[in-house]
Order: sequence, then C-alpha cells, then structure tokens
Amino acid sequence: MKSLKKTLFAGAAAAALLAATPVLAACELKIGVIGGLSGATAQWGLALKGAAEYIAAEANAAGGGGLKVGSETCKVTTIAVDSKATAEGAASATNQLVSQNVKFILGPVVTPEATGIKPIALRNKLLVFQNSFAKDAIGPRWPLVFHEGPGPSVWAGAIAKLAKEKFNIKKVVLVAPNDQGGTDITSVDIEAYKANGIEATEEFYQRGNPNFAAVVARVLAQNPDTVDTSSTAPGDAGVLVKQLRQAGFTGTIGRLGGPATDEILRVAGGPEVLKNFYWYENVPLEDPNIRAIATDYKKLMNADPPENTMLYLWVGVGRLLFKAISDAGTITDTEKVAEVLRKLPIDDKNLGKGRWTGKSFFGIQQEVSFPFGIGLIVDGKVQPILRAEVPEVD
Repeated sequence: MKSLKKTLFAGAAAAALLAATPVLAACELKIGVIGGLSGATAQWGLALKGAAEYIAAEANAAGGGGLKVGSETCKVTTIAVDSKATAEGAASATNQLVSQNVKFILGPVVTPEATGIKPIALRNKLLVFQNSFAKDAIGPRWPLVFHEGPGPSVWAGAIAKLAKEKFNIKKVVLVAPNDQGGTDITSVDIEAYKANGIEATEEFYQRGNPNFAAVVARVLAQNPDTVDTSSTAPGDAGVLVKQLRQAGFTGTIGRLGGPATDEILRVAGGPEVLKNFYWYENVPLEDPNIRAIATDYKKLMNADPPENTMLYLWVGVGRLLFKAISDAGTITDTEKVAEVLRKLPIDDKNLGKGRWTGKSFFGIQQEVSFPFGIGLIVDGKVQPILRAEVPEVD
C-alpha cells in the first residue's frame, strides 16, 4: 500500500512539474511583406505578396515542414500589410510587423514606401529587401537594407540604345509623379537617353491623380516623337497612354521605370493602341526555366500566379534570403544573416546567374541583379522578350 501511494505521489509530482514547464514553441520564421496591395500600385504589391507566399510554401514543402536553420526546421510564414504605397503607410506597416517580432521583410516597391521603412528598419535591425528606384534606395547608412534589382542605373542605357536603333528616337518626354519615386528615376533615365544622343525632358504630375489632360497638353506642345511613362504606376500609365492617343499623339511609347505592360495594355486598349512600345521587363520571359515558376506556382498554390513579372525577381531574392538564413543558422540575428548574404553567389535555379551590383551608384554593393528582359511592340505586334545580361558595373 505504501509502495502504491509513493508511486501515485511521484506520478502526480511529475505531472505537476510538466504542467509548470513552458512548452517550447515550434520554430517559426516570419517573413513580413510590405507593399501597395490596393490602388494604382496593386499589381506590383500583389506580385510581391504572391512571390513571398509561394517561396514560403516552397520552403515548407521541400524541407520536411520548413526551412533548415541550424539544428531546427522552421516553418516559414508570411504576414502581408498594405502600405497604400505611401511613406506613412509603410512606416505603420513596419511598426506593426516589429510588434509581431518580424525580423525579415520583403518589400516595399515604390520610393515613398522605402522612405517610410528605412528609419524603422535601421532602429530595429530589420533585414529588408526593397525595390525602390530612388538614388538613395540603399546605401551605407542602412547596412541591412538590400535592393531587389537591378535598378535603372543598370539597365536604362541598354534599353535606350536599342529603342533608338529600333524606332529612330530623337526626342523623348518622360512623365512621372512629382515625388522622389518619380524625380530620381527620371533623372537616371534622362542621362541614359542623353548618353545615346536623344534629347530628353520631363513632365511631372501629382501621384494618384489619373486625369492627365494638362500633362498631355504640355507634352504635345513639345512635339516629341516618344513619350516615356517612366515610374508612373501601372494603372495610371495605361490612362496616360490612352489619353495621349485620344489627343492625337502617334509616336512611340516607352517605359524605363519598371514593368507594368499587362496593366498598361489592359487599360489603354491593347497592343494596337500602343503600336510602338519598348519597356524594361524584369526577366527574359522566353526562357523556359523562368516560365516554369508560373507552372510550379499554380501546382503548389492551386491558383494562377499574379500577372506582373516582378513576381519572378521576388522569388529569386526571397530564395537567396532563405539560403542566407539557413546558412547563418539563425532567425533572429539579422546582422549575421546579412554577413552571409553578401557572400552568396547570385545564382537561382530558374533565373540563372546574376551579379551583386550597386557599389558605384549607391555606394554599397547590396543590389541583386539578375539578367533582365527588353520588351518590344512593333506596329501593334508584341515581339518576343529579348534577354540582356547584367552589364559590367560595380
């Protein structure tokens, strides 16, 4: 009897001890996603969100339930917050993610958002990949901020050169929003045009104002043979093209400010409206390895991928970030992850080999540059996307 009571007491004590001991939570790698998920920039933001969700699902499926980090297998989850494409929205989104103990962020896309996120990222030691084309998108002041590139400093010159040869461009007017996301990009693009012997000027409008009547009038008064929509948001760019054509402009349309062709075509009315059009494309879409991402996305996510080709670049840099986290063996020490990240080769199974760039333009070599594409519509007919390797820049 005494033996039985002793056994029961020991069992009860063990149960009490177990109940009092906190259960260790399973390892979870939280990836924050910040971008304009609504409004004129939604096509970019939704491509970012789709890419983050896809690579998280990819890592969870391939790693036996998660990403291998040191001795643990960490489930990858994503938390997406709509920044409304504003500095205030991005700052609020970043603070929200910080409160949820997020250390790694993919996004944002446009410059006002980047302006809002960088001070908070610096203060909280967040590792961020963002895609602003501003001249100070990244820099030595923000050692944990990386650039999902390439930016126009890498590709604008090559596209301007090809456009001149193809369409005999002599004079171009660039139209962009009157904030840093517009002024910085157009200044880089103008230099690229001028370096190729093309006269270039600029016109600005208030971001979020889709009525371009006054802008169109000023553009036509300059009598250009080409109008470049620069960093105008996808939906707004389609409206701009449509209003230009309605006003009688018959010249070439260009876009050295980020991909948005599907949306521009949809809003403007199709390739026959654009007629002659050239643009920067995130990736050379004719490559079957790149197209395979869309196929794999549909299988894994049971849904069609977002339309915008920014999806593919976010997949590439997201995978690179995951490898750095895995190799560093930590989901909390962002400085250690960044140290590993800087040493990784740019080589993705779908996107191919790229290069680290940014030193000469940003002052810090933290821009991921994969081969990019050059798109053309000639006489209303969409041409195959041309592949362009990353130029020899630092």
